[in-house]
Amino acid sequence: MKKLGLVLVLACVITGFFYFDLHHLLTFSGLKSGLSEFQEWLDASPLLVAGGYFVLYVLVTALSLPGAAVMTLAAGALFGLWWGLLLVSFASTIGATLAFLVSRYLLRDSIQAKFGDRLKAINEGVEKDGAFYLFTLRLVPVFPFFLINLLMGLTTLKAATFYWVSQIGMLAGTIVYVNAGTQLAQLEGLSGILSPALLGSFALLGIFPLIAKKILDVIKARRVYQGYTKPAKFDRNLIVIGAGAGGLVSAYIAAAVKAKVTLIEAHKMGGDCLNYGCVPSKAIIKSAKIAHQMKHADNYGLEASDATFSFKKVMERVHNVIAKVEPHDSVERYTKLGVEVIQGYAQLIDPWTIEIKLNNGETQRLTSRAIILATGARPFVPPLPGIEDVGYETSDTLWNTFAERDEAPKRLVVLGGGPIGCELAQSFARLGSDVTLVERSERIMIREDVDVSEYATQSLSESGVTLLTNHSAIRCALENGEKRLTVEHNGVESHVEFDDMICAVGRVARLEGYGLEKLGIETKRTIVTNDYLETLFPNIFAAGDVAGPYQFTHTAAHQAWYAAVNALFGNLKKFRVDYSVIPWTTFIDPEVARVGLSEQDAQEKGIAYEVTKYGIDDLDRAIAESADKGFVKVLTVPGKDKILGATIVGDHAGDLLAEFVLAMKHGLGLNKILGTIHTYPTWAEANKYAAGEWKKAHAPETALKWLEKYHTWRRG
Repeated sequence: MKKLGLVLVLACVITGFFYFDLHHLLTFSGLKSGLSEFQEWLDASPLLVAGGYFVLYVLVTALSLPGAAVMTLAAGALFGLWWGLLLVSFASTIGATLAFLVSRYLLRDSIQAKFGDRLKAINEGVEKDGAFYLFTLRLVPVFPFFLINLLMGLTTLKAATFYWVSQIGMLAGTIVYVNAGTQLAQLEGLSGILSPALLGSFALLGIFPLIAKKILDVIKARRVYQGYTKPAKFDRNLIVIGAGAGGLVSAYIAAAVKAKVTLIEAHKMGGDCLNYGCVPSKAIIKSAKIAHQMKHADNYGLEASDATFSFKKVMERVHNVIAKVEPHDSVERYTKLGVEVIQGYAQLIDPWTIEIKLNNGETQRLTSRAIILATGARPFVPPLPGIEDVGYETSDTLWNTFAERDEAPKRLVVLGGGPIGCELAQSFARLGSDVTLVERSERIMIREDVDVSEYATQSLSESGVTLLTNHSAIRCALENGEKRLTVEHNGVESHVEFDDMICAVGRVARLEGYGLEKLGIETKRTIVTNDYLETLFPNIFAAGDVAGPYQFTHTAAHQAWYAAVNALFGNLKKFRVDYSVIPWTTFIDPEVARVGLSEQDAQEKGIAYEVTKYGIDDLDRAIAESADKGFVKVLTVPGKDKILGATIVGDHAGDLLAEFVLAMKHGLGLNKILGTIHTYPTWAEANKYAAGEWKKAHAPETALKWLEKYHTWRRG
């Protein structure tokens, strides 16, 4: 109601302004014809006229009324250059700030709610360099100042910043206009002020801050490198530290464009994904799923039976899978691609020099024009009292520890209800372990929507996992040879006895031992980088888990492209990393896959959305495979088919998600998916049917009623 009242007041004032023909006074001809009368008023009451002029200028600017340019001329004509400049400078800035605040009060919340996803990049840019860009716009009078006032009000720029930048930025243009006003008698119109030459000068003035920013960047870079001696020649174009997904892709790109590149890895090629993460976990998930299907073979018209197996052979298969994938990331393959691979531990000596402690005990130094840090992450082990006494495994260590066992762990505790914890808990439960999963949040997979978490909870429970959500691990103890975990729930402590424990509470970036501290490279859980993945030193980049904000193999590879290209060609053209469409999948059974916004994301960010949901229990292929569980949920812009996000729960969800990833990346809506032929019967039809649900919900009811009448008429 307050906003509506303000709108009505503003509407009345503006309407009255034009109804009483007051805008005529603020035209060039109106000013010239009434100048002598204004001068008489000024001579009679100088303070009153100056005050009235000031208030009127503020109102005209605040209401975005036409005539500010003419009033600026009037200031020069009536008050002279210096007094006119003083009055206009403050009146215009105050009025502009009022317009800015009115725009913010009336429109910003609704605009941000409706177009928040589109404005995200703008908001981030304004937060970082808003003052600089506003200053540039203020220097060029070609841009309508009233429009700048209103549009800036829709952003996150602080009002105080808007005021002082406007005060300074508009000064140059104000001087030109006020000075022209002192010569009003000689002017025939506004075009006499803004000549092509003057407009060109203002354009150059506007470009100057951009040039100055480039110069400042160069000066800043030189200051950063102060105290270091840059080599006259370099041994390499690029050195990459770490041979996980980020490092491998970076090195591959460099070799593909014929740069001389060295890849340094202290341990195993392929990094965590190949050796400890994605590959082994998916291998054991498959074995566990087969065992589960055998136990429930009656779902397929077969005799159900408990799977008999050697756990050692299951683990042997896991290692065989790793070995089969290993050649894709091997030293031999990358050497053939043109990458020099060195096995050793690398440390930064200066911004261009790497010292490598080779695995054979020798030491080697190399210089490089650019360096990429792709050192990955490691499992985080919570500092629980007694945890070292009872022992624990992580997603890195369990593959070797459990490899020689004939049976799966009898009693297994999994700490953490995120993707890794849920995948491992379900797999080991299906392989015969008595699994208890402890999660301190109120539900597992807390980053997903509630309905997704509920599906995951049901699935893990059906697989035999005991879920202790909203339970905090307090301490561990070894009592009479028995391992025990104490947990707390609603202030009450209880105990869980176990034989083995897996810590799956998250991963932390590998930051220590690479010389980051020595060079002053900033870290905040990850290496701090800019939009181009540059660290403090513009020639040192970071990519993958060590850079964040995501810890996925595919995002590491995605970042690697930007890091490599910017490292090799940044002197010509640099590219900002695009995080606009990031997919991920949790490989529990059924799988959970998502891209873009979830409902809770949209609510937290204040983004308006509609939900369309299609139940996979209605999908023919799912019914045929007795896997008719899950759903496809799509978030769209209200009233439009533009996709804000998609979540799929069900078999093959990670594969099905690719269609939505493609659509979002290239701006395709649900109508395009609906209009695409999908083979029958396939799982991919779920995406089409979800699009069909959206179409039905947005059917043109009025047009359909008229069509019904038309067909009735046609029948006679």
